[in-house]
Amino acid sequence: MPTLKTGARLKSAVCDGEIMVVAAPSDDVNLTCGGEPMIDAASGESGGGDIHPDHAVGIAMGKRYINEAETLEVLCVKAGDGGLAVDGALLLQKDTKKLPKTD
Repeated sequence: MPTLKTGARLKSAVCDGEIMVVAAPSDDVNLTCGGEPMIDAASGESGGGDIHPDHAVGIAMGKRYINEAETLEVLCVKAGDGGLAVDGALLLQKDTKKLPKTD
């Protein structure tokens, strides 16, 4: 997969999941969903195949996912059954920050 760019929209080849890249690393990474490489959402390509059992954790709409080094951050724009991974390591769901109360 070519170097990811901030703002890129990608979709899964094996489920309904779609993401947008929020922060991208400077080096090339292999971003997968459900164990299969992600494809450009605007390309019109359709994938095929089954979700790998080790990558069937699912992604939730509106949630952000990061890698362990926090060099990659993506936002899920459409939920899916496959799990996101970079170079074989599953991405972590980013914790939300508590907002101060405004009474």
